[in-house]
Parts: sequence; C-alpha cells; structure tokens
Amino acid sequence: MLAYVFWHRPAEGVEPEAYARLVRRFHRSIAAHPPGGFLRSVSFAAPAPNWLGELPAFEDWYAVEDMAALGVLNEAAIGRGHRSLHDAAARAAGPGTGAIYRLLEGGAEFESTRVAVWIETPRGVQSPLLAPLLGDGMDPERAGGLWQRQLALGPAPEYCLLAAEPPDGVAPTRLRQGWSATVTQRTPI
Repeated sequence: MLAYVFWHRPAEGVEPEAYARLVRRFHRSIAAHPPGGFLRSVSFAAPAPNWLGELPAFEDWYAVEDMAALGVLNEAAIGRGHRSLHDAAARAAGPGTGAIYRLLEGGAEFESTRVAVWIETPRGVQSPLLAPLLGDGMDPERAGGLWQRQLALGPAPEYCLLAAEPPDGVAPTRLRQGWSATVTQRTPI
C-alpha cells in the first residue's frame, strides 16, 4: 500500500474554513466515485512541520494500492465527475508539496490516528530495530502504521509513524544519535 501525502495551505486572502470546505467536497467526491486502486483519503488541519517552515495548514493522505493506482487517481482527480471540485480547491490553494510513502507495517486507519510522528534519519543509516523502537509504548489496539518515504516531491522526512498518541520509542532520549522526531497533532477536517 502507498500513500500520497500532500501538505498545503489556502492562498493568501482565502479564509481557511472556506478552503477546508472545498477540500472536504473534493475528498467526498473521490470517496463517492473512487477510481481503480484508490482505498481512502482524509484531510487534516495540521501545524506546519518544521521541515516545511510555515507552508501547510492541511495534510492530506490518499491511500492507493500501488504506483499504477496513483496514476489512475491523478487522472481521475481532474477527470469527469471530480474536475469542478478539484479545480475549485486548486484555485483557492496556495503553495503545497508532497511525498509518496509506503506502508511498512500496521494499517492505514488515518482518521483514528491523530498524531503523526515524522522521523528523520541521517543519510545511509538503516536500523533493523526501527519498527520496534518507534512502536515501543504504543497501544496495539490504537496503533496506526509505520510509513517510509518512497518519492519526495519536496522536503519530507524518511519515516512517518501514525498513532493515537506519541509512543515512548520516539522520545529524544530513545532515538539514535542524529535522528530527530517531530510530533504533530492533526484534526480531520
């Protein structure tokens, strides 16, 4: 499973709530008439992650089966049945950036995982203990998923752990030297 993650904000002069309504309408349209390989999507009001400065006010997750489904979603978003809603949101949008992540373990229960823990590792450093470390202290009943970046369309951390609350394993004293974790609280719009 893959997820296209898109960070964005309204254009200058566009009210955030009006922009959120446009984004919600687009997500509802895609869910009502899903293209092949599309699994689910959600948009969150989220603080600007530190690697993007002040860029986003929203964080969208689009789960798809594979890269081919991502292409189908891309075409469908501007195709018949979705185009007017897509274009309305796009006209109201300011800057944005995105990345594609692959699910390493867990699930894609985006709505119930209000915390995103973005983990940056030094280049070339791999850890076979990554998942156990990051998941330490997570309630398995409320756990989300561990995602790894596959393709960056702008700045984006190597890993994302979605959870109901920050697990003990991401505490600064627990992370390996050179690793950093940014915890963001998100609210579905």
